[in-house]
Amino acid sequence: MDETTFWTLVEHDADRVPDDRLDRLTTRLAGLPPPDVADFQVLLDHVRGRADTWDHWAAAHLVLGGCSDDGFFYFLAWLVGLGRTRFARVAEDPDALADHPAVQHLATLAPGVPSSDDPDWEALDYVAREAYRRTTGDPDGLDTALAARGHEPMVAPDPDGAPWDFDDTAELLRRLPRLTALFADRDAQA
Repeated sequence: MDETTFWTLVEHDADRVPDDRLDRLTTRLAGLPPPDVADFQVLLDHVRGRADTWDHWAAAHLVLGGCSDDGFFYFLAWLVGLGRTRFARVAEDPDALADHPAVQHLATLAPGVPSSDDPDWEALDYVAREAYRRTTGDPDGLDTALAARGHEPMVAPDPDGAPWDFDDTAELLRRLPRLTALFADRDAQA
């Protein structure tokens, strides 16, 4: 599987509700040969790694009103779910999230209010595993296939760059000016 095929699979059914989209993606992957399913996981890890930076974690922190390492990991999966073009833009410039309608909507909500637009797609982490199980009948088969390739799956963020204080307003304004401005009113209500 090449990266174009990966993105085609991710973007297919993007207009569906998350559970339907996930089910369809799993079914499509399960229809592929097992090596392609393993390729999908390798590519997911590779693509997600492009946005695994401290600035992206700070963006997630702003959007979510705080962000644990698990929260950031699932946020990265959500970024992948935005599709190739939007992901590439945000991977290059995390402040570009200020243009996303779901992020703009979240900025209008009071802190802590749940939303169907929450930027989290945890279930994407399990798609290849489930598809591999359906295809081979082996619940641990994906791990074995990835180990045979020398690939260790990404299971937590490992951000590039130097860590910095996400509560430092001056630094947020310098690194993420548009997102900081977008969430300033919401955060002032907290």
